[in-house]
Amino acid sequence: MDMKAVAFNCSPREDGNTAGFIATVMEVLRAEGIETETVQVGGRLLRGCQACGVCRERKDGLCKFDDDIVNSCIAKMEAADAIIIGSPTYFADVTAEAKALIDRAGFVSRSNGNMFSRKVGAGVAVHRRSGALNALDSITHFFTISDMFVAGSTYWSMGVGKAPGDHADDEEGMATMRRLGENIAWLLKRTGE
Repeated sequence: MDMKAVAFNCSPREDGNTAGFIATVMEVLRAEGIETETVQVGGRLLRGCQACGVCRERKDGLCKFDDDIVNSCIAKMEAADAIIIGSPTYFADVTAEAKALIDRAGFVSRSNGNMFSRKVGAGVAVHRRSGALNALDSITHFFTISDMFVAGSTYWSMGVGKAPGDHADDEEGMATMRRLGENIAWLLKRTGE
């Protein structure tokens, strides 16, 4: 059975520490025979959810606003077996882009029969000093309200980094991400049977 994982890098730094930790997870998934794709979300113009309810009326699996990348992200989420959302910690939570992605994809999914039900979800949070647990909680709340299975690791799936490339020096964070990739693959192989 072909399986696919899609990751969303919600950091405005395309090659920063969040991207590095996500790449570690994706490398493990590819080694397990799972197709992977990473989508750069951070740094893009993403509007927040307007709570307009049009997705509930139309029930077409799309957000009313089609002037950014959210609808393509929603389609990628729907087509994937696993969804990974990564965000650096900004003021003790996710970036604005991560929150917009979560809110809009969540409203569309719930308005269209829980489109992401029983997919595997995993969050990746990166911090310089603290606050990553709040960011990881925000991401995980999206998965749990979306009726998804949440993959964990041997520690919370967060890592430390400030300057680009610092993630590689966080040995525990890198080991946590590798184990997260292994656990996502394990869940996919068991739920995909």
